[in-house]
Amino acid sequence: MFNAATKINSLKRAGDLGYLFLKYGRSDLFEKEEVVTALESERTLDVDRGGTGDDLAKDLEDLGGAFIKLGQFLSTRADLFKKEYLSALERLQDDVEPFAFEEVKRIFEEEFGVGPKKIFPEFEERPIAAASIGQVHRATTRDGRPVVVKVQRPGVGTAFRRDLEAFQAIAETIDSNTEFGRKYEITRIVRQLRKSLLQELDYSREASNLSLLGENLEEFRRLIVPEPVADLCTSRVLTMKYVGGKKITEVGKLGMIDVDGEKLASEFFEGYLKQMLVDGFFHADPHPGNVLITDSNQIVLLDLGLTGHLNEKFRDHLLNLLLAVSEGRGEDAAAYALKTGERKEDFDEKRFSSEVSDLVAAHKGTGVGSLKAGRIVLEITRISADCGFRLPMEFTLIAKTLLNMDKVVELLDPGFDPTLIIRKRAARIAAARMSDGLSPGAALSGALELKHLIEKTPERVDRILETIASNELKLNVDAIDERTLTVGFQKVANRIAMGLVLAALIIGASMLTNIDTDFKILGYPGLAFILFVLAAGSGIYLVWTIVRSDLQDRE
Repeated sequence: MFNAATKINSLKRAGDLGYLFLKYGRSDLFEKEEVVTALESERTLDVDRGGTGDDLAKDLEDLGGAFIKLGQFLSTRADLFKKEYLSALERLQDDVEPFAFEEVKRIFEEEFGVGPKKIFPEFEERPIAAASIGQVHRATTRDGRPVVVKVQRPGVGTAFRRDLEAFQAIAETIDSNTEFGRKYEITRIVRQLRKSLLQELDYSREASNLSLLGENLEEFRRLIVPEPVADLCTSRVLTMKYVGGKKITEVGKLGMIDVDGEKLASEFFEGYLKQMLVDGFFHADPHPGNVLITDSNQIVLLDLGLTGHLNEKFRDHLLNLLLAVSEGRGEDAAAYALKTGERKEDFDEKRFSSEVSDLVAAHKGTGVGSLKAGRIVLEITRISADCGFRLPMEFTLIAKTLLNMDKVVELLDPGFDPTLIIRKRAARIAAARMSDGLSPGAALSGALELKHLIEKTPERVDRILETIASNELKLNVDAIDERTLTVGFQKVANRIAMGLVLAALIIGASMLTNIDTDFKILGYPGLAFILFVLAAGSGIYLVWTIVRSDLQDRE
């Protein structure tokens, strides 16, 4: 619960947010009389409209905390801010003064019951980095492993929730009182921000993310995800293996001479495509500040507080969308984008398809390294909002991720061509998706469905035969040939019978594979293997006869 002083502070923060919208938001949106009135109702605002992107970044940094996170979150909202402001939001840094070591000790005592130096023989009191949520210290475990320890800033959860309450208040005011709010759904943006911030505040969740992403990227030898030390992680303390390296932004052009930028860019891009399109779990904040380059020519991925999850259907649409963008197929890109979200009442589909098609076509054939997938997807979010189409939160996260990927690969290899990687990886992604369908879980699901079919088939066939025997079968046809009909029923009965036999062979063979015998073929129980071969051969024969018969009937 918030006391009176906190409530007053929240209203002030709401007024600060209204000030930023009026000063820096798109003039065609935020300077409408109804929007100005709604924003000023929260607090009397004396707004000098306009200013540079650097002014916006400075204002957000001065307000601190959730405002910085809001700025980073809005860096993909081309529908709300001009391009020059978006660029400033992309560069927005989250560097703040560190908090005292006494607070670090207090947090450790609350989380573990003892101070940090009781757990770590060596623990550097001076942090190596500090941000609005937490700060990072170097340390060494009892078994001699070098680690980094991230400690959450005291009271940050309360402060963020206070600001989120303020954001919610002004968002509700805009949405309930203006046509602009109903169209751009500011409340929905705040809900998305709340969800991402609460994720970042839970360090135990970040530890799980590190483990999962590390497993998913094992095949990429040039990508490193720091391994968490599970028994030294809580919701406010995160301990992970130390991996040395320099931020990619600090390497410089001379330093990049010793780096195999082409291979690193390719593996980095492929790794993120796998995350998004195969695994469905991805690191949603790979901006250059979270990417290190080691002396051994590897990339380290840091800060997994913000992640995204994509269901299978969304991944299919996203893969098709990226392929369409990479090949310059504008109409297809628009069609696949439409499959990811939902139409509002005022949706202008013709305008949407036209603008997306023109956007993609404008980037076709621009040359190697010129296509920026992130920028195109970002523009699609703007077009969607303007045309009355609601994209899911996942699409915004994808735009943010692709945008940051573009920046990283540009630093690694300025001539990098993402279209080649997207097309090359598409086949492997499709194969991986098919192999997922052949997993033990999918096979078990299929077996259960087959069991259900076999159980129900005799009953259904008997019902059909009884209907036929009692002359109750009715067919709505214009003309009937009794001989043809009889032959057709014979074919159906024969195919059902054959299908039942094949199903029995498959299930019998499956059960026999659990029985170990001396007679084996290719390492499998011999009898089970023979039954599988018979079933496969019979299945092929059945399909062949069905196709041949159908072709003869057509002739």
